[in-house]
Amino acid sequence: MEQNKSEADKYEKERAEPEGTDFSQKEKPGKRRKILKEVLNNAVMILIALGIGLFLNKYVVANAQVPTGSMETTVMAGDRILVNRLSYVFGEPKRGDIVTFIYPDDGKTLYLKRIMGLPGETISGKNGVIYINDEPLEEDFTQEISEEDFGPYTVPEGSYFMMGDNRNDSWDSRYWEHKFVKMEDIIGKAAVSYFPHPRILK
Repeated sequence: MEQNKSEADKYEKERAEPEGTDFSQKEKPGKRRKILKEVLNNAVMILIALGIGLFLNKYVVANAQVPTGSMETTVMAGDRILVNRLSYVFGEPKRGDIVTFIYPDDGKTLYLKRIMGLPGETISGKNGVIYINDEPLEEDFTQEISEEDFGPYTVPEGSYFMMGDNRNDSWDSRYWEHKFVKMEDIIGKAAVSYFPHPRILK
């Protein structure tokens, strides 16, 4: 009697759980959902990071590489710099600021120069000396002496006169057709050179 019962139990178990059944198959849909969820989460995080990066690049910090030696030895050709786009949200540009701006003669190329002439000032150069309103500039920003005289030029309101620190090898306001950079064309103030010559720009 016990033998018959045992055989019956075995028969019922085999019917319910056929030999060779792979119970891992039951787990696969759950694993797939878990993997898919992780992939979607990672994709969302990547998109958020890209969005933040684009926002920062457009409205807060610009990353640029200097193509020429016009600002040597302050900024070297090939230096990678960070430009603070918010520098002039609550203040005006000052003489000596190194700024990135849109080149006024073509309206699209980005340049890096130093602000030398402020709105309303008359700027000129003679015998290697920069004059502001006929007074010699007391604190210049480079040891290089310009070999060419220029000016006098009166800077319009809302505009700035730009010069490179590499005075004898800089295409700047002295030679442009449109000599002044408007405030709205200034992208921001160059703050840091981070590669290959790390330093704060002054």
